[in-house]
Amino acid sequence: MALDTAPIGWRSFARYSMLTVVALFILFPVYTTVIAALKPGNKVLDNPLLPNAFTLDVLKNAWTDGRLGRYLMNTTIVAVIVTSVQLVTSIASAYAFSFLKFPLKRLVFGIFLSTLLVPLEVTLVINRRTIDSLGWLNSFQGLTVPFIATAFGTFLLRQVFMQIPPDLREAAQMDGLGHWGFMKEVAIPLVRPTLGALGLFSFLASWNQYLWPSLITTKDDMNTVQTGLRHLASSDLDKPNLIMAGTIIAAVPILIVLVVFQKQLVRGLTAGAVKG
Repeated sequence: MALDTAPIGWRSFARYSMLTVVALFILFPVYTTVIAALKPGNKVLDNPLLPNAFTLDVLKNAWTDGRLGRYLMNTTIVAVIVTSVQLVTSIASAYAFSFLKFPLKRLVFGIFLSTLLVPLEVTLVINRRTIDSLGWLNSFQGLTVPFIATAFGTFLLRQVFMQIPPDLREAAQMDGLGHWGFMKEVAIPLVRPTLGALGLFSFLASWNQYLWPSLITTKDDMNTVQTGLRHLASSDLDKPNLIMAGTIIAAVPILIVLVVFQKQLVRGLTAGAVKG
């Protein structure tokens, strides 16, 4: 028995060793960022990999001088609005493509799905002109409206809705549930894990948006945290520790979100939405 399990033990050791090496490569930039952020400005380049001096004043200065509090509030507002409305539009459109009957439904869904093939950069200019013509530059409308609908969310939820047994739909109709009642009482509770995963993906994507906010925000009060870090970097090139501190502060909220909702993410991606 020992001879049979030995190769498996070596394979496991090799696998975990490889994973450990990969994890170290991933964590190394995080480590250097934290070390640089906690060092005084004149000590950043002295033994950059070793924590030879620490101070929390850099984090305080990044928060106050860099206006990160305002930027984080703007980013949170944008991410919450985009995520909430995306979930609503994705549920409605996915339900329509799954359960409603209307002419050319497959063709419309194919055209809708084909928008996933269009890169964001292709639509930037026309979207920017549209936002400008509406007078939405430097506004939350301009930061959120172009992203309130997503073909990916519609496709993901439609695939889950299609797994609902037809017998369940027929039973709901016999009980007097219309489309609104069936969606509210049956469909949405069944796809709740997938909704959690989709909401987390949407929130992360909105939080990390850089290109679009940099195009439509010219006022400092409307900067998101990503564009705010850009201004912080351009104005404090001689203070690399301040830039690193700003990066850490900007990453903390999203790290908290990932830790809190990790189980929902895994459940939504692996368990599916329909049991039985």
